[in-house]
Amino acid sequence: MCGIVGYIGNKEKKEFLLNGLKELEYRGYDSAGIAVLKDGKIDSFRALGKLENLKEKTKNFFSDGFGLGIGHTRWATHGKPTEANAHPHSGDFSYIIHNGIIENYKELKDNLIAEGVHFLSQTDSEVIVHLFEKFIKEGFSSKEAFKKTISLLKGAFAILLITKNDKESIYFAKNAVPLIIGKSKDGEIFFSSSDAPLIGHCNEVIYLEDKSFGWANKDRIKLFVNKDKKEPQFVPLTIDKTYAQKDGYRFFMEKEIYEQANVAGETLMGRVCDNEIVLDELNELDLDKINEIKICACGTSYHAALTSAYLFERIGRIKCSVEIASEFRYKEPLLDQKILFIVISQSGETADTLEALKMAKKAGLQTLAICNVDNSSIVRLSDATLLTRAGIEKGVASTKAFATQILTLWMLALFIGQKFRKISKETLNLEIKALLHIPTVLQVKNSLHEKIRRLSKRYLHGHGFFFIGRDIFYPLALEGALKLKEISYLHAEGYPAGEMKHGPIALADSKLFTIALMPKNILYEKIKSNVEELSARDATILAISPLEFDLADDFIKTSMQDHPMSEFFEMMIITQILALEISIRLGNDVDMPRNLAKSVTVE
Repeated sequence: MCGIVGYIGNKEKKEFLLNGLKELEYRGYDSAGIAVLKDGKIDSFRALGKLENLKEKTKNFFSDGFGLGIGHTRWATHGKPTEANAHPHSGDFSYIIHNGIIENYKELKDNLIAEGVHFLSQTDSEVIVHLFEKFIKEGFSSKEAFKKTISLLKGAFAILLITKNDKESIYFAKNAVPLIIGKSKDGEIFFSSSDAPLIGHCNEVIYLEDKSFGWANKDRIKLFVNKDKKEPQFVPLTIDKTYAQKDGYRFFMEKEIYEQANVAGETLMGRVCDNEIVLDELNELDLDKINEIKICACGTSYHAALTSAYLFERIGRIKCSVEIASEFRYKEPLLDQKILFIVISQSGETADTLEALKMAKKAGLQTLAICNVDNSSIVRLSDATLLTRAGIEKGVASTKAFATQILTLWMLALFIGQKFRKISKETLNLEIKALLHIPTVLQVKNSLHEKIRRLSKRYLHGHGFFFIGRDIFYPLALEGALKLKEISYLHAEGYPAGEMKHGPIALADSKLFTIALMPKNILYEKIKSNVEELSARDATILAISPLEFDLADDFIKTSMQDHPMSEFFEMMIITQILALEISIRLGNDVDMPRNLAKSVTVE
């Protein structure tokens, strides 16, 4: 997950930029860079690998005296890690850094190329600086050019831009990706992706809202939200680094729920290009020899695997089976070398999953890891790896790791359908459009969170929860129940809605809480009928749906989406927040629930 820092002031720019990026290392990165504008000249440095490499490149560079600086750490985005793909990206007289994903970059890039613009990288980010300079060359001022540029961008982004056309300002924009502005008593201005780099430098900060943009210099900050001018509102900055790493959230889990919009963009970057799925990481596999997929995983990763099985068979048109790794090890499985064996693990150290992988390797199967941690045991052992790019997840109950696993598997299903020509171009385009929309779906609205917080007080007692759904919403029901169990210690089960009448409905009464996932795009009438059966037995119903449901005791209305996966991710957010708020009301330690560990390295 990329990191951003920026500085306006008289002190040594390089020192703050490098130290600030050091504070953001925990997000993960494969390259880093800085650019400094001083005395009308921009100096830029980029390096692959760790920050030490960038420090070595800049050891003879000094930048004291008034000036501007921007810095960036990048993690595996468009194209392979190269200096050309590292940030900052430049035009003829401007430099930008960018976190997030520009959904319409291909359209913008094609138009710019047609006008003679030459691109140096494979990234979506580079279109921003070329758009800005295009408008400058057409006669617009820097401020008007930046406004016009931001108005054309669709997607999630945090952007800092410096230009020789305005030697005293940093231009900024934020939507669905964190960006903070700080100021010191000495009149310095700072920018960062999180609080940690700012501690010791600032006493006040602005946590920018979505759809914010503007520019800052040593004298003032000009801020717009939704194109309307807004007076900057500073709040005190905490001096506690531990708290700062939570960026003001009560728990890491809460922060990580809100981060999902950002990390979803990171997961997609470089893998959705020119209306096709590009997974260069799979070049080591011979997929022509594959006619079946088998997936092994545990816990939340198992639920991601179950979800993907629907996608592999429905859109990839390839047979797929899913195994719980701890059971697979002992069943003496029949393993055919035409099987692609996929293991999923957030940490890459999950003991049962690692042992299942060893069995597959011994049987001569081609193996693929879906993992969040590079150089982990599972990654090192697998023939190929798709990193989920979720960044460090500190909450034991997984949220953003699950979301990025689903996105990665969805892309893999599309890639396989695309490779074997099992998916039409029209369907592929619709799926890619839906994929690129997910970072927007994952933005958490304050009104939604507050509604769930208030609802949660009604769900603290009773004899249990049923989370029910059909199709891909059945694995989501399993995951919703697991989240609640993990952090609230209340009994919860996930069930396929159609199975309720085959036994579990015997438990239905007013103290059985049913969380019903009712999407409009998949089997709505079927799930509605199942929920009506529970209502008739006096179960307490919390319905989650874009369509009003009169029999619900409580109702959370979701937005009208045209793709079931958009509904999936929106309902995922709701179940995560519901578990969080119930746990908080019960006084539990949300981030470190009893008896659990983040990485399960024993059987």
